[in-house]
Amino acid sequence: MKRIILFSFLFAAIFATAMGNMVSETAKKENQTKIQVAILLDTSGSMQGLIEQAKSRLWNIVNTLTTLKYNGKTPKIEISLYEYGSYYRYKGDYIRQITPLTTDLDRISQELFALTTGGSEEYCGTVIHKAADELEWGNNEADMKLIYIAGNEIFDQGEIRYKDAIADAVKKGISVNTIHCGDRATGIHDYWQDAAVRGNGKFFNIDSDERIRYIETPFDAQIILCNDRLNRTYVGYGHAGTARKANQVMQDQNAMSISSANYAERAVSKTKEVYDNTSWDLVDRLKQDKDALAKISRDDLPADLQQLSHDRLQAYADSLAKERAAIQREIARLDAKRKQYMEEQAKEGTGEKKEDLGKAITSSILEFAKAKGYTVE
Repeated sequence: MKRIILFSFLFAAIFATAMGNMVSETAKKENQTKIQVAILLDTSGSMQGLIEQAKSRLWNIVNTLTTLKYNGKTPKIEISLYEYGSYYRYKGDYIRQITPLTTDLDRISQELFALTTGGSEEYCGTVIHKAADELEWGNNEADMKLIYIAGNEIFDQGEIRYKDAIADAVKKGISVNTIHCGDRATGIHDYWQDAAVRGNGKFFNIDSDERIRYIETPFDAQIILCNDRLNRTYVGYGHAGTARKANQVMQDQNAMSISSANYAERAVSKTKEVYDNTSWDLVDRLKQDKDALAKISRDDLPADLQQLSHDRLQAYADSLAKERAAIQREIARLDAKRKQYMEEQAKEGTGEKKEDLGKAITSSILEFAKAKGYTVE
């Protein structure tokens, strides 16, 4: 009887400890500070240049976000995309949620490169309302919740008044920023500035047809070679593993189609904590859950790994993790030299000058972060 009581006591203690750890991990995830950015793009007929700027600046925006810390910790970064004004494809309000708030950066890139233009009905109030209402915004006081809407038509079109939509967003702690694709005076006249003021945000005007000019560096080629090696450390698992790994390579190619400098920016993003592929990559999954091998079916692994013993598979994954970390450190070292070179070129007056979509977003994010008590690495 004493043994039964002792066993029951030990079982209860172990169970309570396990449950406590689970609750602790859940609470930790729920309380993690978030930076949430919803980008609303006008994809009507005249906005191809805006889409090109979004493609060109995605990884620069991501890398800016990864420099931010709150109380010494890295926040969770989520990005959402909407398009509005697509008359020929989305009848009704001509608006589509492309992605919800997501940490899947490869998906964001994939969707940006799939965008096309066509249409002429741009309902700014409606798309702001949808983004504020549909997305799962955080409720932590330290969360940064930002909407960026970019376009070129008058802001007060559509049945939902932009003033009402923005007021509702502000009540949720969301800052609404406006990026007018055109001259400043027109942006002010067409209510883009008024919308930003009401949204506790920033107002910008850009030339959306301006092509992004990069500062290419002597270190870009080395970073690209490192990225090729980095890709070989990813092991897809599950029904989506093969497709997601292929998409990773495709987004590398998309970045390179813009420029080698843009490719280097993406490679740098892949060294950051925010580039997390736990849902399909075995190495990232084991980093999060050391017991993952016991939970993943062998049938969900690549064919050449299915017959390995547990110990050999663990050793293989560990070796890939070490190799990945070493490559990421090498990319970080090269990136430091790359940034120094770019700063020197900028002082000499070479490279980027004009405001564009990416600069508008990154500069304002840093301002909001400072006001919220974030620090920049």
